[in-house]
Amino acid sequence: MAYFTASTDDEETNKKFAESLSLDYPILSDPTGEVGKAYGVVAAGKKNASRWTFYIGPDGKILGVDKAVKPGTHGKDVAAKLKELGAKERGAE
Repeated sequence: MAYFTASTDDEETNKKFAESLSLDYPILSDPTGEVGKAYGVVAAGKKNASRWTFYIGPDGKILGVDKAVKPGTHGKDVAAKLKELGAKERGAE
């Protein structure tokens, strides 16, 4: 399983942010917002993306979208959704 975040910030800003939190996953940069627009998270005329989480299967199909991300519980919410989708736990073989 792979996981990452995406941001409309530039690469350098994302790199500094990731380092400040010692993240163990990449932040993809989409400074033009084109990818975000394609996924519907960047509205026309806006720069910043909505906080949505996409669950994408190995075949590239979107298995679910969380449009009500709550930062305080999001880690727990993601873990529950991944379990529901049948993803293996980290470190499990």
